[in-house]
Amino acid sequence: MDVTIYYKRIRETEAAIATPFVVVKSLRTEDGGKKGVLVEVPRYLAAKMAVEGSAEVVAAEVAEEFRQVQEAKFKAAKEASAVAKVDVTMVPSDEFKKLTDDVKRLKSGAKAAKD
Repeated sequence: MDVTIYYKRIRETEAAIATPFVVVKSLRTEDGGKKGVLVEVPRYLAAKMAVEGSAEVVAAEVAEEFRQVQEAKFKAAKEASAVAKVDVTMVPSDEFKKLTDDVKRLKSGAKAAKD
């Protein structure tokens, strides 16, 4: 293939794509490419993949559904990350001892008040 024709086809395909990011679906390739995997890529890469025959641009409805699924996965991962987060407070040992002594005094005072 002539390199000038190759890049001309990429530029023409890229010009036909309206949005800066596009969802493409992979096609089966001779080097082991998996068919049917959706991914969002920049316009230039989508054009290059289409010209090379390794992917095709999907319809707007499929792209919107893909983005919604990805957004839901992102939110779930963010929530899981927030749940796994542990807040730690460093307290000097003298102050910790004072706090534990105060708690013991309060507990013993509460027991004495009950009796």
